[in-house]
Parts: sequence; C-alpha cells; structure tokens
Amino acid sequence: MSKYTEVDMKDVELNEGNPERQPVAAANGDASSGLLSENGITKIKIADEKESKFTGLSKEELLKVAGTPGWVRARWALLVLFWLGWLGMLAGAIALIIQAPRCKPLPELNWWDLGPLYQIGDVNAFAGPAGLKSKDLGAKIGALGQLKVKGLIVGPIHVSTADQFDDLNLTEIAPSAGSLSDLETFINAAHKKGMSVVLDLTPNYKGSEPWFSNASLTDVAEAVRAATDHWLDKGVDGILLYGFEHVAKVVPLVWDSIRETVSNHTEEDKKKVLIGVTEATSPDDVNVLLNQTGVDLLLSDVLRNKSGDAVEQVVENLYSQNGIQLAWNLGHRVKGHLATMVDSMAVKLHQLLLLTLPGTPVFNYGDEIGLKDENTVYPVMIWDSSDTNETEKSQVEQRNSLRTFFRDVSDERVKSRSLLHGDYILLSSTASTLAYLRSWDQSDCYIAAFNWNPTDKDTLQLRHELLPDKATVVVSTNEEKMAHAQSINLLEFELEPQQAVLLKFPHVA
Repeated sequence: MSKYTEVDMKDVELNEGNPERQPVAAANGDASSGLLSENGITKIKIADEKESKFTGLSKEELLKVAGTPGWVRARWALLVLFWLGWLGMLAGAIALIIQAPRCKPLPELNWWDLGPLYQIGDVNAFAGPAGLKSKDLGAKIGALGQLKVKGLIVGPIHVSTADQFDDLNLTEIAPSAGSLSDLETFINAAHKKGMSVVLDLTPNYKGSEPWFSNASLTDVAEAVRAATDHWLDKGVDGILLYGFEHVAKVVPLVWDSIRETVSNHTEEDKKKVLIGVTEATSPDDVNVLLNQTGVDLLLSDVLRNKSGDAVEQVVENLYSQNGIQLAWNLGHRVKGHLATMVDSMAVKLHQLLLLTLPGTPVFNYGDEIGLKDENTVYPVMIWDSSDTNETEKSQVEQRNSLRTFFRDVSDERVKSRSLLHGDYILLSSTASTLAYLRSWDQSDCYIAAFNWNPTDKDTLQLRHELLPDKATVVVSTNEEKMAHAQSINLLEFELEPQQAVLLKFPHVA
C-alpha cells in the first residue's frame, strides 16, 4: 500500500461526512431545489417577498394625531382655502351676470301680430258654389295653415240689399253663403288650425255707401253694435268695418259703444280685434284715424302705387308713431287682388315687402298664388293644379312657385323675433330701391332689400354699425342670381330688375 493510501481514505471519509462539500443536485440539471453551484460555489436563490400594503393609520393613531398643533393649523388652512375658493367662484358668477347683456323685455303681442291675415270677401268664390257648406272647406283651411295664416277675415255674409236699409239683417246669414250651423263649423275648423275668424260687418256692402245714407246712420250704427255683440257671442274673434271713420265722426257716441262692445268680449287669454278699412292714402291721415278712432288695425291705401323711398317715407312716418301696431296691405275686398295691381314679375317682391315690414300683413284670398281679377274683384279661387297643356303647365308652375315663396317667407317670419316684433332700421333708399334691417335683442338679424326698377339692375352698398361684411340668403325672388344659403357681400351687391332678397346674419354682442 502506498504511503498516501491512508491519507486519501481519510479525505474520502471527511467528504462523506460534510454535506456542504457534496455536489449540488442543480448542477446535474435539477433546479427544483433552488440551489445553484458554479465552480464549487453554492448559491441559494431566495424568493422575492410580496409588496407590503399600506393600511393607513388606525383609529387610535388618528385620534392621537388629530389634536396636535400642526394638524389643527393644517386643517384651518384647508378650510380657509375652501371658502376663499367658493367665494371667488360666487363673485365670478355674479360679475358675469352683471356684465352680461340683459334681455330686452318682449312686447305684448296679440294673436294678429303672430302671422298674416287672409281676407275672404266672397266665400263662394273662395270655397266654391256651396260656400260655407263646401265639404272640403276644412282641407282648404288646412292649406292656409301651411302658410302660417293666423286670421281669416270672412264676408260680409249677412242679408243686405243694395242701398235698402229696411232689408238689412246683420244677424242673419245670406242663404247663398250658408247657414249659422255652417258658419259655426267653419269657425271651429279654423280654431282647430290655430286661426281666428274676423267677420266683415260692413252694412251696405252691396251698395254705394257702406253705411247707407246719413239719415239712417245712427240706426245703422246701433244695428252694427247689436250685431257685433251677437256674433262675438257666437265665437267670432273680431269685427271688420269699411267706412268706419264716417261713423266715428258723425255719431261718435255710437262708435264708442261699438268699440266698448268689442272690448267687453275680450277673454283673458285672447283679445277680440276691431279692424277698420279706409281709403286714406296719406300716412298723416292714417295716424289721425289710428289715434282718434281706437281701432286695433287699419287697412288703407298708403302703399298703393309706391316704390323705393316713397315706401320708406310711409313706413318711417307710421312706424315712428305706432311701432309694430300697424297693418300692411295692397289689395282687399273692394280694391282687388295684388297680382292685378302690380306687374306679374313683382308679385313676390310685394309678398316679401308685406311679410317683413313691422306690423301685421293682410292679404286678399289668392294673393299667395298670384290670382288676378277677371272683370270682378271676386275671381274664383284656383285649387286644382292639374295641367292639360303647356300653357296651363306654365301657369301651374308659376302659381306653385309663388305659393312656395309666400310659405317660406311666412314661415321664417313666424320663427323669428326680429321679423315678428323687431326694430325697423333704414339702411338705404332711392327712387327705385329700398333696404332695411329688422333686429331684436340677441336674435338673428334680417335684411330685406328691393329693386322696383323693371328694366335696370341696381347695386346696393349697405354700411351700418350693426352690419357685418356678409350675410346669408334666406329667400330670393331670383334664385338663379341669389340662391338659398349663398353668402352675400353687403358692402356691394347687385339686385336684378324687380328683384328682392331676404338676408340673415347672427347677432353680434
């Protein structure tokens, strides 16, 4: 045996007795033990500890801290900051309210201020030979509702013989027009569509003098007062009278009683209207009649055969003294229809004029389609749009175009405070052109511009502190030159002959 044999054996015994010096299992590919060995050095892998969770202070700890001077000072500082912030926001809100522009108070409006009135002088010409008995009368009233008509002026329909006072019966309906039941049905149908009904009670409407002779004037006026009371009790919403100024002058006490009768029938939510019709053409005469007679609305001839700055002078005179309490018309039961008075190319222009002036527009039946008088002021209303040849087709297209234009402008008027009761401001006027602004508080503003010249174009240059540089077309009588929604430069734009346009722009604070 070698001399080292005994020593080697001792080393083996020592290795077997010392586990730390044994080969690690991981070195042979077993990593499950978590021990790593490299070059005889053993490494132990220790698993990461889970992150500790914050549990906050316990109740006892909080109570102990709450009373410390530092915490008391911090709490008071936070409380003061909270209330300072709250008071700052309150002060800011108050400042915004004070500095914000205040809304202009709305004027008191009556039902006749909210849309056009529509005069039906002859119910048979309007509805057909059956008059108030027409089966489709409700549908025709509905068609007027699409035009935003707010009142129907009907008649006269009472019994009367030309210039024969003894035959007058103001409370009986002429058989040719219908019966009391038919009238009540008509009134109910109109009310369901949001329209009021005004009755024309002009006594001698078939004769030469609307109130017969002066010898019987007092008796006639008394009869009108009694009939006014009668028909207002039947559900009529107002009375219209031609030649009223003669009665107010000659028998003022009876005229006052007629006014009081209308006033006494006024309901809490709806006022009855008294409308007068005069042949006066002077704005000064109209102002006198409005002030002295006390009528709610007055139809006159102040706009007849006028254009450009002549229209402006009339409007400015009446508006400055009466505000929006005005009625504007061209034709009516006695004078005839709009399309007979003006050139056919200017019908839309005058529709736009009446619908955008400050006050109540009044139209004769058929003015919305350009109905013309044919040897009578009571032409038959055209309801059937059928066409059998090219001539009729062209006429149908023209009527439809006029009605659509009327409807669009009337609809815009109903939706806009500026057009309903806004201020009227002149922008420009010449012998043949006119432009004015309608504005109300913080609502959209409108510009109505007209050129009456039948042959020449005209360039308008509109400058005013309330105007922007551009505005948008709402409607135009010539869509080829100015289309809907087109932007127009107000500093200079051109109107074709007999063209009118309604422009709109947003209110600028």
